[in-house]
Amino acid sequence: MGAGGIEGVGTGRLVLVPLGVEHASEMAVVLGDPALHAFIGGAPAGAADLRARYERLVAGSPDPDVSWWNWVIRLRDEGCLVGTVQATVSGPAHDRVAEIAWVVGTPWQGRGIATEAARGLVAWLGRQDVRTVIAHIHPEHRASAAVATAAGLTPTDVWHEGEIRWTRPLGG
Repeated sequence: MGAGGIEGVGTGRLVLVPLGVEHASEMAVVLGDPALHAFIGGAPAGAADLRARYERLVAGSPDPDVSWWNWVIRLRDEGCLVGTVQATVSGPAHDRVAEIAWVVGTPWQGRGIATEAARGLVAWLGRQDVRTVIAHIHPEHRASAAVATAAGLTPTDVWHEGEIRWTRPLGG
């Protein structure tokens, strides 16, 4: 079990490894392309900034009703980190909602890694009594929309901070 009581999640080509502070240096390289920020804004974080961020994430949410579940994506065959997936889980036990997100480093895009990771994450969340999965996707980000679709999410007419809300009921 990793931080927040989460476990590793395996898929065909990937292992979703619970996020650790020790991943910061490698992830700074993986996430170092400014193009990754085209739709989300900001700029790449250096290793020190990622380390500080990961320390906060690993420590967990200050709100006892919210769980932060974060993984790095390890490509099995290459043995390297290639991105992240995350879920912010909230709500009462009988109606938990997970807001998910993913990012894959530029050199590994276009290989189905984000889709495989998102599918693995959603399947794992279904085993954690999560009732609904949501994601917020920029309306022009076709790649993320394709990942969400492949993970079983559908767009709604709800907008949040310039992004479209996508949802998938899991049944919990």
